[in-house]
Amino acid sequence: MRMNRIVAATTVALMLAALPGVGQTNWAVTNTFPVGGDGGWDYVTVDAPAHRLFVTRGTHTMAIDEMSGKVLGDIAGMKSSHGVAVVPKAGRGFITDGGGTGAIVVFDLKTYAVLGRIAAVADADGIIYDAKQDRVLAVSGDGGVLMTFKPDIDPKNGKLDAPIDLGGKPEFLTSDGSGKVYINLADKDMVAVVDLASRKVVQRWPVAPGGQPTGLSTEGRHLFVGCRKPAMMVMMNADTGQVEASLPIGTGVDATAAGGGEGFASTGDGKLTVVAQQQGKFEVVETVTTRPGARTMGLDPDSHQIFLPAAEMDPPATPGGRARPKPGTFMIVVVGQR
Repeated sequence: MRMNRIVAATTVALMLAALPGVGQTNWAVTNTFPVGGDGGWDYVTVDAPAHRLFVTRGTHTMAIDEMSGKVLGDIAGMKSSHGVAVVPKAGRGFITDGGGTGAIVVFDLKTYAVLGRIAAVADADGIIYDAKQDRVLAVSGDGGVLMTFKPDIDPKNGKLDAPIDLGGKPEFLTSDGSGKVYINLADKDMVAVVDLASRKVVQRWPVAPGGQPTGLSTEGRHLFVGCRKPAMMVMMNADTGQVEASLPIGTGVDATAAGGGEGFASTGDGKLTVVAQQQGKFEVVETVTTRPGARTMGLDPDSHQIFLPAAEMDPPATPGGRARPKPGTFMIVVVGQR
Protein backbone atom coordinates (compact mmCIF):
# COMPACT_ATOMS: atom_id res chain seq x y z
CA MET A 1 0.00 0.00 0.00
CA ARG A 2 2.82 2.40 0.84
CA MET A 3 4.48 1.73 -2.51
CA ASN A 4 1.18 2.35 -4.30
CA ARG A 5 0.82 5.71 -2.55
CA ILE A 6 4.37 6.67 -3.59
CA VAL A 7 3.71 5.69 -7.20
CA ALA A 8 0.41 7.62 -7.22
CA ALA A 9 2.00 10.73 -5.70
CA THR A 10 4.85 10.60 -8.21
CA THR A 11 2.41 10.26 -11.11
CA VAL A 12 0.41 13.29 -9.96
CA ALA A 13 3.58 15.34 -9.52
CA LEU A 14 4.73 14.50 -13.03
CA MET A 15 1.33 15.42 -14.45
CA LEU A 16 1.37 18.78 -12.68
CA ALA A 17 4.92 19.49 -13.84
CA ALA A 18 3.81 19.03 -17.44
CA LEU A 19 1.12 21.70 -17.16
CA PRO A 20 2.36 25.31 -17.50
CA GLY A 21 1.14 27.54 -14.72
CA VAL A 22 -0.19 24.70 -12.55
CA GLY A 23 1.62 24.72 -9.21
CA GLN A 24 4.82 26.08 -10.79
CA THR A 25 6.37 28.81 -12.86
CA ASN A 26 8.47 27.99 -15.91
CA TRP A 27 10.03 31.46 -16.31
CA ALA A 28 11.56 33.74 -13.67
CA VAL A 29 14.15 36.50 -13.23
CA THR A 30 17.43 34.62 -12.84
CA ASN A 31 19.94 37.47 -12.83
CA THR A 32 20.34 41.24 -13.06
CA PHE A 33 23.49 42.78 -14.52
CA PRO A 34 24.36 46.34 -13.44
CA VAL A 35 25.77 47.97 -16.58
CA GLY A 36 25.59 51.75 -16.11
CA GLY A 37 26.33 54.26 -18.85
CA ASP A 38 24.45 57.33 -20.01
CA GLY A 39 21.20 57.53 -21.91
CA GLY A 40 17.91 55.69 -22.15
CA TRP A 41 17.47 52.65 -24.38
CA ASP A 42 15.43 51.22 -27.20
CA TYR A 43 15.71 47.80 -28.85
CA VAL A 44 18.01 45.01 -27.73
CA THR A 45 19.39 42.57 -30.33
CA VAL A 46 20.75 39.15 -29.37
CA ASP A 47 23.79 37.88 -31.26
CA ALA A 48 23.34 34.28 -30.10
CA PRO A 49 26.45 32.67 -31.67
CA ALA A 50 28.68 35.25 -29.96
CA HIS A 51 26.67 35.29 -26.68
CA ARG A 52 26.34 39.06 -26.72
CA LEU A 53 23.69 41.75 -26.76
CA PHE A 54 23.52 45.03 -28.62
CA VAL A 55 21.50 47.75 -26.89
CA THR A 56 20.90 51.16 -28.44
CA ARG A 57 21.31 54.03 -25.95
CA GLY A 58 20.47 57.15 -27.95
CA THR A 59 23.85 58.67 -28.80
CA HIS A 60 25.68 55.36 -28.55
CA THR A 61 25.18 51.59 -28.79
CA MET A 62 26.56 49.09 -26.28
CA ALA A 63 27.78 45.55 -26.87
CA ILE A 64 27.28 43.48 -23.70
CA ASP A 65 28.35 39.94 -22.80
CA GLU A 66 25.13 38.05 -22.14
CA MET A 67 26.83 35.68 -19.68
CA SER A 68 28.40 38.28 -17.38
CA GLY A 69 26.91 41.68 -18.24
CA LYS A 70 30.39 42.99 -19.07
CA VAL A 71 30.51 45.84 -21.60
CA LEU A 72 32.45 44.56 -24.61
CA GLY A 73 32.28 47.70 -26.69
CA ASP A 74 30.56 51.07 -26.93
CA ILE A 75 29.87 52.49 -30.37
CA ALA A 76 29.55 56.29 -30.31
CA GLY A 77 28.56 59.01 -32.74
CA MET A 78 24.78 58.60 -33.13
CA LYS A 79 22.03 61.17 -32.79
CA SER A 80 19.15 58.82 -31.94
CA SER A 81 19.96 55.12 -32.26
CA HIS A 82 17.04 52.69 -32.32
CA GLY A 83 17.86 49.17 -33.49
CA VAL A 84 20.70 46.85 -34.49
CA ALA A 85 20.93 44.07 -37.07
CA VAL A 86 23.92 41.72 -37.07
CA VAL A 87 25.26 39.80 -40.08
CA PRO A 88 27.96 37.44 -38.79
CA LYS A 89 28.95 36.10 -42.22
CA ALA A 90 29.72 39.66 -43.33
CA GLY A 91 31.39 40.53 -40.02
CA ARG A 92 29.20 43.61 -39.81
CA GLY A 93 26.48 45.15 -37.74
CA PHE A 94 24.02 47.88 -38.73
CA ILE A 95 22.47 50.52 -36.46
CA THR A 96 19.48 52.69 -37.34
CA ASP A 97 20.16 56.30 -36.41
CA GLY A 98 16.85 58.13 -36.65
CA GLY A 99 18.16 61.57 -35.74
CA GLY A 100 18.58 64.35 -38.30
CA THR A 101 18.14 63.19 -41.88
CA GLY A 102 18.47 59.52 -40.88
CA ALA A 103 21.32 57.07 -41.37
CA ILE A 104 22.39 53.45 -41.12
CA VAL A 105 25.65 53.14 -39.16
CA VAL A 106 27.85 50.25 -40.31
CA PHE A 107 30.27 48.78 -37.76
CA ASP A 108 32.74 45.92 -37.44
CA LEU A 109 31.47 43.04 -35.29
CA LYS A 110 34.95 42.23 -33.94
CA THR A 111 36.41 45.65 -33.20
CA TYR A 112 33.16 47.69 -32.92
CA ALA A 113 34.80 50.32 -35.12
CA VAL A 114 32.44 52.39 -37.26
CA LEU A 115 33.02 51.60 -40.94
CA GLY A 116 30.72 54.24 -42.35
CA ARG A 117 27.30 55.88 -42.41
CA ILE A 118 24.77 55.26 -45.17
CA ALA A 119 22.17 57.92 -45.88
CA ALA A 120 18.67 56.70 -44.97
CA VAL A 121 15.16 58.07 -44.56
CA ALA A 122 14.64 60.18 -41.43
CA ASP A 123 13.34 58.44 -38.31
CA ALA A 124 15.00 55.13 -39.21
CA ASP A 125 13.75 52.76 -36.51
CA GLY A 126 13.24 48.98 -36.43
CA ILE A 127 15.83 46.89 -38.30
CA ILE A 128 16.37 43.14 -38.88
CA TYR A 129 18.46 40.84 -41.08
CA ASP A 130 16.70 38.29 -43.30
CA ALA A 131 19.37 35.62 -43.77
CA LYS A 132 17.52 33.61 -46.42
CA GLN A 133 16.93 36.68 -48.57
CA ASP A 134 20.35 38.11 -47.59
CA ARG A 135 18.87 41.54 -47.03
CA VAL A 136 18.97 44.02 -44.19
CA LEU A 137 15.48 45.47 -43.68
CA ALA A 138 14.72 48.71 -41.85
CA VAL A 139 11.67 50.94 -41.46
CA SER A 140 11.20 54.68 -41.14
CA GLY A 141 8.32 55.77 -38.92
CA ASP A 142 7.95 59.34 -40.17
CA GLY A 143 8.81 58.38 -43.74
CA GLY A 144 6.35 55.49 -43.81
CA VAL A 145 8.67 53.26 -45.83
CA LEU A 146 10.60 49.98 -45.78
CA MET A 147 14.30 50.30 -46.65
CA THR A 148 16.36 47.34 -47.93
CA PHE A 149 19.99 46.71 -48.81
CA LYS A 150 22.55 43.92 -49.08
CA PRO A 151 24.95 43.53 -46.13
CA ASP A 152 28.02 43.89 -48.38
CA ILE A 153 27.02 47.47 -49.20
CA ASP A 154 29.83 50.02 -49.50
CA PRO A 155 29.75 51.52 -45.96
CA LYS A 156 30.85 54.96 -47.15
CA ASN A 157 29.43 55.45 -50.63
CA GLY A 158 26.70 52.82 -50.85
CA LYS A 159 23.05 53.62 -51.45
CA LEU A 160 19.93 51.86 -50.25
CA ASP A 161 17.44 50.27 -52.62
CA ALA A 162 14.45 52.41 -53.60
CA PRO A 163 12.20 52.62 -50.52
CA ILE A 164 8.89 50.76 -50.44
CA ASP A 165 5.90 52.91 -49.47
CA LEU A 166 3.85 51.33 -46.66
CA GLY A 167 0.87 53.68 -46.45
CA GLY A 168 1.29 54.23 -42.71
CA LYS A 169 3.76 54.72 -39.87
CA PRO A 170 5.71 51.50 -39.25
CA GLU A 171 6.95 50.49 -35.80
CA PHE A 172 8.64 47.09 -36.07
CA LEU A 173 8.95 44.25 -38.55
CA THR A 174 9.62 40.55 -38.99
CA SER A 175 10.07 38.25 -41.99
CA ASP A 176 9.26 34.65 -42.87
CA GLY A 177 12.45 34.00 -44.88
CA SER A 178 10.54 33.26 -48.08
CA GLY A 179 10.23 36.82 -49.29
CA LYS A 180 7.38 38.14 -47.14
CA VAL A 181 7.94 40.95 -44.62
CA TYR A 182 5.35 41.78 -41.95
CA ILE A 183 5.31 45.34 -40.61
CA ASN A 184 3.23 46.94 -37.85
CA LEU A 185 1.52 50.16 -38.94
CA ALA A 186 0.92 51.78 -35.57
CA ASP A 187 -1.25 54.61 -36.88
CA LYS A 188 -3.45 52.34 -39.02
CA ASP A 189 -3.95 49.48 -36.52
CA MET A 190 -2.78 47.07 -39.20
CA VAL A 191 -0.01 44.69 -40.23
CA ALA A 192 1.27 45.40 -43.74
CA VAL A 193 2.58 42.44 -45.76
CA VAL A 194 5.35 43.30 -48.22
CA ASP A 195 6.42 41.01 -51.06
CA LEU A 196 10.14 41.60 -51.58
CA ALA A 197 10.07 40.25 -55.14
CA SER A 198 7.52 42.81 -56.35
CA ARG A 199 8.56 45.37 -53.73
CA LYS A 200 4.95 46.17 -52.94
CA VAL A 201 2.49 45.91 -50.08
CA VAL A 202 0.28 42.96 -51.01
CA GLN A 203 -1.93 42.78 -47.90
CA ARG A 204 -3.03 44.94 -44.99
CA TRP A 205 -4.49 43.02 -42.07
CA PRO A 206 -6.39 44.69 -39.19
CA VAL A 207 -5.17 43.79 -35.70
CA ALA A 208 -8.61 44.35 -34.12
CA PRO A 209 -9.58 43.91 -31.34
CA GLY A 210 -6.05 45.23 -30.71
CA GLY A 211 -4.84 48.69 -31.66
CA GLN A 212 -1.62 50.72 -31.97
CA PRO A 213 0.58 47.69 -32.75
CA THR A 214 4.24 48.02 -31.73
CA GLY A 215 6.10 44.75 -31.03
CA LEU A 216 6.06 42.06 -33.72
CA SER A 217 7.60 38.61 -34.07
CA THR A 218 6.88 35.32 -35.79
CA GLU A 219 7.27 31.62 -35.20
CA GLY A 220 6.03 28.99 -37.60
CA ARG A 221 3.02 30.51 -39.34
CA HIS A 222 1.94 32.66 -36.39
CA LEU A 223 2.47 36.40 -35.88
CA PHE A 224 2.70 37.75 -32.32
CA VAL A 225 1.57 41.39 -32.31
CA GLY A 226 1.98 43.55 -29.21
CA CYS A 227 -0.75 46.21 -29.04
CA ARG A 228 -0.99 49.23 -26.72
CA LYS A 229 -4.60 50.33 -27.15
CA PRO A 230 -6.02 48.18 -25.71
CA ALA A 231 -3.10 46.39 -24.04
CA MET A 232 -3.08 42.92 -25.57
CA MET A 233 -1.10 40.48 -27.65
CA VAL A 234 -2.81 39.44 -30.86
CA MET A 235 -1.91 36.15 -32.53
CA MET A 236 -2.48 36.16 -36.29
CA ASN A 237 -2.19 33.53 -39.01
CA ALA A 238 0.82 34.54 -41.11
CA ASP A 239 -0.78 33.21 -44.30
CA THR A 240 -4.29 34.65 -44.05
CA GLY A 241 -4.14 37.44 -41.46
CA GLN A 242 -6.88 35.77 -39.43
CA VAL A 243 -6.80 36.76 -35.77
CA GLU A 244 -6.42 33.50 -33.87
CA ALA A 245 -6.47 34.94 -30.35
CA SER A 246 -6.19 38.19 -28.39
CA LEU A 247 -4.92 38.06 -24.82
CA PRO A 248 -4.37 40.73 -22.12
CA ILE A 249 -0.84 41.92 -21.34
CA GLY A 250 0.71 44.74 -19.30
CA THR A 251 0.74 48.38 -20.37
CA GLY A 252 3.34 50.03 -22.58
CA VAL A 253 4.37 47.08 -24.75
CA ASP A 254 7.32 47.72 -27.05
CA ALA A 255 8.47 44.24 -28.05
CA THR A 256 7.33 40.68 -28.57
CA ALA A 257 9.35 37.52 -29.11
CA ALA A 258 8.54 33.93 -29.96
CA GLY A 259 10.34 30.64 -29.64
CA GLY A 260 9.95 27.10 -28.38
CA GLY A 261 6.20 27.20 -28.93
CA GLU A 262 5.73 30.25 -26.70
CA GLY A 263 5.19 33.94 -27.28
CA PHE A 264 6.37 36.79 -25.04
CA ALA A 265 5.38 40.43 -24.58
CA SER A 266 7.52 42.88 -22.57
CA THR A 267 5.81 45.97 -21.18
CA GLY A 268 6.83 49.23 -19.55
CA ASP A 269 4.94 48.45 -16.35
CA GLY A 270 7.49 45.72 -15.61
CA LYS A 271 5.63 42.64 -16.80
CA LEU A 272 6.64 39.84 -19.15
CA THR A 273 3.59 37.95 -20.40
CA VAL A 274 4.06 34.38 -21.64
CA VAL A 275 1.50 32.78 -23.98
CA ALA A 276 1.36 29.28 -25.42
CA GLN A 277 -1.01 26.99 -27.27
CA GLN A 278 -2.80 24.51 -25.07
CA GLN A 279 -5.11 22.02 -26.76
CA GLY A 280 -4.96 24.14 -29.91
CA LYS A 281 -5.87 27.40 -28.17
CA PHE A 282 -3.57 30.30 -27.22
CA GLU A 283 -3.64 31.16 -23.52
CA VAL A 284 -1.64 33.24 -21.06
CA VAL A 285 0.37 30.66 -19.12
CA GLU A 286 2.19 33.03 -16.77
CA THR A 287 3.26 36.60 -16.09
CA VAL A 288 6.76 37.37 -14.82
CA THR A 289 7.47 40.55 -12.85
CA THR A 290 10.62 42.20 -14.25
CA ARG A 291 11.39 45.93 -13.72
CA PRO A 292 9.45 49.12 -14.49
CA GLY A 293 10.62 50.42 -17.85
CA ALA A 294 11.65 46.98 -19.16
CA ARG A 295 9.56 47.40 -22.30
CA THR A 296 11.93 45.86 -24.87
CA MET A 297 13.69 42.50 -24.92
CA GLY A 298 15.76 40.02 -26.86
CA LEU A 299 15.31 36.24 -26.85
CA ASP A 300 18.35 33.98 -27.21
CA PRO A 301 17.08 30.79 -28.88
CA ASP A 302 20.24 28.88 -27.94
CA SER A 303 20.40 29.61 -24.21
CA HIS A 304 16.60 30.01 -23.82
CA GLN A 305 17.07 33.28 -21.97
CA ILE A 306 15.37 36.65 -22.35
CA PHE A 307 17.26 39.92 -21.82
CA LEU A 308 15.43 43.13 -20.88
CA PRO A 309 17.04 46.58 -20.57
CA ALA A 310 15.87 48.57 -17.56
CA ALA A 311 16.98 51.13 -14.98
CA GLU A 312 15.93 52.65 -11.71
CA MET A 313 13.36 55.28 -12.58
CA ASP A 314 12.73 58.80 -11.27
CA PRO A 315 9.06 59.87 -11.10
CA PRO A 316 7.75 62.09 -13.93
CA ALA A 317 8.69 65.77 -13.59
CA THR A 318 5.12 66.79 -14.44
CA PRO A 319 1.77 65.05 -14.01
CA GLY A 320 1.19 62.72 -16.93
CA GLY A 321 4.82 62.90 -18.01
CA ARG A 322 7.25 60.05 -18.53
CA ALA A 323 9.43 58.58 -15.81
CA ARG A 324 13.13 59.12 -16.46
CA PRO A 325 15.96 56.66 -15.77
CA LYS A 326 18.30 57.58 -12.94
CA PRO A 327 21.82 58.24 -14.25
CA GLY A 328 24.19 55.30 -13.95
CA THR A 329 21.51 52.73 -13.04
CA PHE A 330 21.09 51.04 -16.43
CA MET A 331 20.85 47.26 -16.11
CA ILE A 332 20.01 44.07 -17.98
CA VAL A 333 17.37 41.86 -16.41
CA VAL A 334 17.75 38.19 -17.32
CA VAL A 335 14.71 35.91 -17.42
CA GLY A 336 15.22 32.18 -17.81
CA GLN A 337 13.45 28.87 -17.34
CA ARG A 338 13.50 27.27 -13.94
